[in-house]
Amino acid sequence: MNDTPAAAPAPFDPPAIARAAAAILAAVEDVVIGQAAPLRIALASILAGGHVLFEDVPGLGKTLAARSLASAMGLPFRRLQCTPDLLPSDITGSFVYAPDAADFVFRPGPLFTGLLLADELNRTAPKTQSALLEAMAEGQVTVEGTSFPLPRPFHVIATANPIEYEGTYALPEAQLDRFFVRLSVGYPDRAQEELVLANRISRRKEVAEVAAVVHADDLAAMQAGVERVHVDADIVRYCVDLAAATRTDPAVEVGASPRGSQALMLVGRALAVIDGRDYVTPDDVKAVAVPALAHRLSLTPAAWAAGTDPARIVEGIVGRVAGPPAVARATVEV
Repeated sequence: MNDTPAAAPAPFDPPAIARAAAAILAAVEDVVIGQAAPLRIALASILAGGHVLFEDVPGLGKTLAARSLASAMGLPFRRLQCTPDLLPSDITGSFVYAPDAADFVFRPGPLFTGLLLADELNRTAPKTQSALLEAMAEGQVTVEGTSFPLPRPFHVIATANPIEYEGTYALPEAQLDRFFVRLSVGYPDRAQEELVLANRISRRKEVAEVAAVVHADDLAAMQAGVERVHVDADIVRYCVDLAAATRTDPAVEVGASPRGSQALMLVGRALAVIDGRDYVTPDDVKAVAVPALAHRLSLTPAAWAAGTDPARIVEGIVGRVAGPPAVARATVEV
């Protein structure tokens, strides 16, 4: 048996990543109508190596968006329907007795896949939600003292309903912090809603299918290519300035952690390469500021009682924190 690990795929260059990303988004947008902006940021988050949370009211296509994006990326895919009675072992797997071996063997749970769709994540209990933490942070699970690595790439796309809805639990702050971005899909306009209905009539079946545009090795090569994109020191300072400003805002009790400033940089970098560039601009960072930072803020009791929206706080910070000048084109780092 050959134990030599497989060679990592050669990184895609920015134009190749841009072409592949455009093909993925085109395939998904044929099925998911009116969500071009959140889908673009969701794909950028995956290319940056992160996890994505879609949060909005029921019936707006969160699950369809997540499932379609997973299918287009060609990753091994499992869907986990989160319910109040779901146990941590239902996610991670557990040891079971195997009579043939006369011993306990590990039976992997749905986490052992390329992309896990955790549907309605906040309908399951916090103890079960926390079972995802190690997987999302370290790419492994530990069961009864034994650690098991997850496949690479491994990503979580979760959907959640607003906390005001019956039967939901608040996601722990530590888990929210593991999601690179939180996205809202919003209601379609009238023309888009009519197109949703017309598409349903034309396909003559309930489930909309999206074919794989790339495969796991291609996605890994795209992610490796993103790692080579240049980030100017001024952009790094801008990301830190934005995250730091959340910690001093009077409406915020706990601001974004350094993981928030890192998400700004990494997702901004992926957005740049989706556009075919090998360098990050201030506009790339601004485009991801709300999705990357708003869900990381804990408001003061007074701000929470007043119904303050964390997204508006981040928008205000982006408006008043001075950004760097336009960044000149840079050579791709090797």
